[in-house]
Amino acid sequence: MAVQRTFVMIKPDGVKRGLIGEIIARFERKGLKIKALKMKKLTREEAEKLYDIHKGKPFFEELINFVTSAPVVGMVLEGDEAVSVVRLMIGPTDGRKAPPGTIRGDFALSIGENVIHASDSPERAEYEIKVFFKDDEIIDW
Repeated sequence: MAVQRTFVMIKPDGVKRGLIGEIIARFERKGLKIKALKMKKLTREEAEKLYDIHKGKPFFEELINFVTSAPVVGMVLEGDEAVSVVRLMIGPTDGRKAPPGTIRGDFALSIGENVIHASDSPERAEYEIKVFFKDDEIIDW
């Protein structure tokens, strides 16, 4: 059993559509612990840091504009193999191809408006958590 932490962010479309509670409830029902939770409006600088791996790609500017357009909800989740468990729960990036029962399969409207972001590796999770949260905002319990 490898207990991990991962970063998850409900994007502006998920916030605007009132899906915060439903999404959090899914993670809690799965047995993942919430270690930090915060709503905020990302600055351009924060968004560019969060999505730095996509810099230079054709969709980068549109992505940055989208995630800074309205509030987002970020969280740190902890559990056994949390990174891969969360990735399975959210489904593929293109919500039109995500299976029913996944968060994107049930709620995403397009590849761009896909409701949620989640770290794709333990290393990336550590980096993304630091972009969104200060150390003292993560609660061990």
